[in-house]
Amino acid sequence: MDIFLNALVLIAGLILVIKGADFLVDGASSLAVKLGVPQIVIGLTIVAFGTSMPELVVNLSASFEGKSEIVLGNILGSCIYNILLILGIAAIITPLPIKSSTKWKEIPMALASVILLFVLANTGFTKDLFVTRLESIILLVGFALFMWYTIHLTINDNTISEEESKYNSFISILLIILGLVLLMVGGKFTVNGAVNIAKTLNVSEKLIALTIVSVGTSLPELATSAVAAYKKQADIAVGNVIGSNIFNILLVLGLSSVASPIAYPAILNMDMFVLMIATLFLFAVTFIKKKNVVGRPAGIILVISAVVYTVYLIFRG
Repeated sequence: MDIFLNALVLIAGLILVIKGADFLVDGASSLAVKLGVPQIVIGLTIVAFGTSMPELVVNLSASFEGKSEIVLGNILGSCIYNILLILGIAAIITPLPIKSSTKWKEIPMALASVILLFVLANTGFTKDLFVTRLESIILLVGFALFMWYTIHLTINDNTISEEESKYNSFISILLIILGLVLLMVGGKFTVNGAVNIAKTLNVSEKLIALTIVSVGTSLPELATSAVAAYKKQADIAVGNVIGSNIFNILLVLGLSSVASPIAYPAILNMDMFVLMIATLFLFAVTFIKKKNVVGRPAGIILVISAVVYTVYLIFRG
């Protein structure tokens, strides 16, 4: 009975998180369109931030409760599924052209953030494997540099989205506020439900975080990128995934480790390597054809890789 109730709490939390992110993205995107912000910037910032809010709320809740495995497992799992599953599905729906700036700047930025986390977690300023408060400052500085880059991109990019704003300013702001409230409540439910299920089944919190929680909190990215791909808005689909990964590592983990130093189990290095390889694959696949495109064959490979990775996690326990 306990596991049934905890499952209901977890499902309710994920539903609130997903709907909250949906409201937040709709409201923020509507305001961004009114301001005439380029689509790639909307994808990298407004949409990426909105769809990363579930990870932020879940991880901050887990961090304050001292549940390090939930924090790191959710971040790494979400980033991996963003590329393998979400971008894979989007590419299957329609081939995704990659802008030159995305190929040579934003994808390398995403890879650099993973490498930075790997170095900080495995060396850093203490003998133990921790992401400390001092190291969190380094992550947050990296995030500030990324935001400076997107501002610079906005100023120098004259490509304006032709999409009409869905809502007026009042409705957009109301949606943003409602989205944030739902995310806060849903995040709390998600952490509590996931941890209690792990305890009941004697399953490690790390496995729950890497699978159920990470996939659940990545559903907003999935919905956004899939819809964007269907509407032939590749910049939104790709920018959402890359931007979300950068937000997750630099901002979400940075803020989470400010709240409380995060213990880093050495076994997560394997997940870190998977994320590095997935990011490198995304970069390498654009060289297969003359045009920078993530095509359907690459999308199929990514989705199959997501399934293989999930099976590996289940057997690893």
